Amino acid sequence: MKDKTVIVTGANAGMGLATVTLLARKGAHVVMACRSRERGEAALAQARRDSGSAAIELMLCDLGSLESIRSFAEAYRSRYASLDVLVNNAGVVAIKRQTTRDGFESMIGVNHLGHFLLTRLLLEPLIAAPQGRIVNVSSGAHKWGRIYWDDPHLTRGFNVVKGYAQSKLANILFTRELAARLADTRVTANSLHPGAVSTQIGIDRKTGFGRQVHALLRPFFLTAEEGAGTAVYLASSPDVATASGGYYIKSKLAPIAKRAADKQAAQRLWTWSEQQVGMEL
Repeated sequence: MKDKTVIVTGANAGMGLATVTLLARKGAHVVMACRSRERGEAALAQARRDSGSAAIELMLCDLGSLESIRSFAEAYRSRYASLDVLVNNAGVVAIKRQTTRDGFESMIGVNHLGHFLLTRLLLEPLIAAPQGRIVNVSSGAHKWGRIYWDDPHLTRGFNVVKGYAQSKLANILFTRELAARLADTRVTANSLHPGAVSTQIGIDRKTGFGRQVHALLRPFFLTAEEGAGTAVYLASSPDVATASGGYYIKSKLAPIAKRAADKQAAQRLWTWSEQQVGMEL
């Protein structure tokens, strides 16, 4: 990874921060894409300390805001001609229905649409790299998911499992369509299930809701470093230099649910996503 440039979203805590640290130890120059400057700067200091590398920087990006994503991509492209790896790691779990700044249901908005737009805006520098890689963090929850085409923002009958599983299914459909569209380039796109990782996801920062349950289950979770293992493998291993369109668990190719393998659904999701983020041709 020496001299490679990597962007990691959701890099201020948990698996994202672990991914940053592990890739920096391998010699990569890592850009931490974080929503909060305060939390991002604290994480930046920790990542530099834990990795022993000064080649880590913070850039602000709120995946719940299309304007913020566009500003981040423009700022990155103005400074760097290429991008070796994009790790789309950020994720939210909303117990109650919430919306992004653009009115999207928060889980499909951040987990899928935010990363969809970011990836599209960074394709040029990824293609310019010797061998660009896109790594999308999905979840085994995709197996319970379906895309609610008549109400993708879940304005009716919202529940957290339904919303999260839909967003994680969207991650895999997006990855597969992306891999197909990039087949004539040197850029690869793969997705992964990190395992049950002990992070702060699902805990309300304001109220602390969910913290007690989380503490109870922590002994059964993987550490953030263990959970980051597959993302780091897909970002850096020569073994997957040309592999694309796959879904990985514990750094091995794994089967996906039937809905995730639906090519028509992947194409339909791509078109819908373009319309949502304002990129339709």
